[in-house]
Amino acid sequence: MNSTPNIPSVNLNDFLSGNAERKAAFVQKLGQAYEEIGFVAVKNHGLTDEQSAQLYNQVQRFFSLPAEVKAKYEIEGLAGQRGYTSFGKEHAKGRNTGDLKEFWHFGQYVEDGDPIQSKYPENVMVNELPQFNEIGKTVYQTLENAGKNMLRAIALYLGLDEFYFDDKIHNGNSILRPIHYPPITSEPKDAVRAAEHEDINLITLLMGASAEGLEVLNKKQEWIAVTALPEQIVVNVGDMLQRLTNNKLRSTTHRVVNPPKEKWGESRFSIPFFLHPRSEMRLDCLQKCIDENHPKAYEDISGGEYLDERLAEIGLKK
Repeated sequence: MNSTPNIPSVNLNDFLSGNAERKAAFVQKLGQAYEEIGFVAVKNHGLTDEQSAQLYNQVQRFFSLPAEVKAKYEIEGLAGQRGYTSFGKEHAKGRNTGDLKEFWHFGQYVEDGDPIQSKYPENVMVNELPQFNEIGKTVYQTLENAGKNMLRAIALYLGLDEFYFDDKIHNGNSILRPIHYPPITSEPKDAVRAAEHEDINLITLLMGASAEGLEVLNKKQEWIAVTALPEQIVVNVGDMLQRLTNNKLRSTTHRVVNPPKEKWGESRFSIPFFLHPRSEMRLDCLQKCIDENHPKAYEDISGGEYLDERLAEIGLKK
C-alpha cells in the first residue's frame, strides 16, 4: 500500500501567475497526471483552512441531529438532488448493496437571472443551523471557481481554447456533497463505505476527508491510498470528461474502504464537489481526441441525458 506521494501535486498559483512558463508547466504536469492516474493534489485552490473547518463543523453538527429532524430535509421527488439522503439509498453502479453513508446536497446558486434557474430545485435551508447553509454556499462557490480554472488548464492541454468550458459550466448542475460514514457497529457483509466507482461529472474537487480510507486504482491495477495533505484538495477526472476526450484523460476507479477494526467506532466525514456542466453541454468525443489508434469510443450524448442514465444506474433516480 503506497501513500499520497504517488499522486502528483500541482500549484494553481502557477497557472494563475501571469508567467507563461509557469502556466505552461502547470498545464503539462496536470494533463500528464490526468492521462496517467486521473488524480492530482492541488495547492492554492482558494479555499481557506478556516472555511474548510467551519463547513466540517457545521456538517458534523447536522449529521448529529436526531433522525426525525434530518428526515424533514429528505424531500420526496427530488431524486436526492437537494437536501438530505438517508443511509443506504445509493449504491455503486452494478451493485445492489447500499453504501454505508448518509449525505447532503447543496446545488447551484443562480444569481444572474439565467433562465436555467427554473430547471433546478431550490436549495434546502436547515432551520436548526443557520450557518450551515451560509458556509455551504461559500465553499460551493469557491470550489466551483477553482474547478473553472482547472478546466481552463485542461482545455489548453487538449489544444482547445482556454475558455472552452466556461460557458458550458456557467450555472452548471454542480453539487457539493457532505457525506457522513457512521461508525461500523457490526461485521459488514460486503458493503465497503463506498464501493469502487468512477464519478459521473467532469471533475471532482475533494476537500480533505476527516479520516483515511480513499483509495484509487492505478494503471498497474494496484489500489493506492490517498489522503489530502494539509492545504491541498484532491481533484480527479470524472466520466463526462473521459467521454468528451475519448478516453485520453482517465476517470479513475476509486473506493472508500472500511477502516481497521480498531477504528470502527469513528465516523468519517468527506465533502466532494462534483463539477457538472449545464445539461445541454455536448459530451460527443472531441475530434482532436479521435485518430486511427483511438477510434471513437462513445455514442453522442448530452450532459443531461448522461446524468439521468447514470443516476438511474446508482439507484437515485427511477
